[in-house]
Amino acid sequence: MVKKIEKDVARFHRIIKGAIRKDLSKYIAKGELFGRKGRELVSIPVPQIEAPRFRHDHSQVGGVGQGDGQEGTPIGFDNDDDGKGKAGDQPGQHVREVEISLSELAQMLGEELELPRIQPKGKNEILTGKDKYSVVRNTGPESLRHFKRTYKAAMKRQISSQTYDYDNPIVVPIRADIRYKSWKPTKLPETNAIVFYIMDVSGSMGDEQKEIVRIESFWIDTWLKAHYKGIKTRYIVHDAAAHEVDRETFFSLRESGGTIISTAYQLCARIIENEYEPSEWNIYFFQFSDGDNWGETDNSKCLNILKKDLLPICNLFGYGQVRSDYGSGEYIAFLENNVASEENLILSEVESKDDIMDSIKDFLGNGM
Repeated sequence: MVKKIEKDVARFHRIIKGAIRKDLSKYIAKGELFGRKGRELVSIPVPQIEAPRFRHDHSQVGGVGQGDGQEGTPIGFDNDDDGKGKAGDQPGQHVREVEISLSELAQMLGEELELPRIQPKGKNEILTGKDKYSVVRNTGPESLRHFKRTYKAAMKRQISSQTYDYDNPIVVPIRADIRYKSWKPTKLPETNAIVFYIMDVSGSMGDEQKEIVRIESFWIDTWLKAHYKGIKTRYIVHDAAAHEVDRETFFSLRESGGTIISTAYQLCARIIENEYEPSEWNIYFFQFSDGDNWGETDNSKCLNILKKDLLPICNLFGYGQVRSDYGSGEYIAFLENNVASEENLILSEVESKDDIMDSIKDFLGNGM
């Protein structure tokens, strides 16, 4: 019976995952996966799915009635109401909130978009030491006493010495029986990744554009974390000047003024030079803008920094151009004409939230 229930529960979980995967693009576009992220879980409203459980067949109810009332008296509504009404033509609202881990979401995303596994570079050839409690010893601190192993050692000793009383099965360990958990150093490959998110926060980037960036950044983070044990993120905002900010500020800041993209590139280059050795770090850039920049002079400066300082050291530089009614949208054309041949430069246009899935596939589809 227990095995049958376990099979039913496992089947139910498969059904839930299938329902989520079926409507994954809808959840991504609406941002419905951000309800809860405590301990790497998110809540997802899944329609018309109920957990398997026992139900009473109300058509077969019977037995002794209780309380006042005459035979045929309606129950649950006023006697003046004959219980009749017009038939409805709309389905009922049956929504169940389920929790799923971010690693499972990353797997779903990869399967849905047919994303390849990322091949880390740099420190994946370096072994780092890690202590793992996989050994039992005869000595150690009392806080690490292994009670099960101690009991078994004491029982074996008493049985072998014929002091074990089957009628009064008491096992009393002595000092020689006590066992302790201990650690064994293991060598694991180490990979590190640093991700820079760069966003234009000038007046032409409104709340709708920032929401697109927020959702797409979440999914990019989710996918990259599935491939790296430790991942660091840095957030760069710019209008005519660039600043590093925290995550909350990155998605809420609203400024105005001109747009000079090269200031953001220069700031990233300085941070990498001071803190991240390119041979030891997997470096990713994801830049989002509406395509405005301060003329050909700064375009040329951006091109120089990209070719000299950023593209040679990064795994991937993704530029996503978000549509805005106020932005010129010319920067992506400039990049296409000058650096589109670079293998680790990916360009993507995001007209609306419906394009987020395609944009993620543009960026991560090459598995870099």
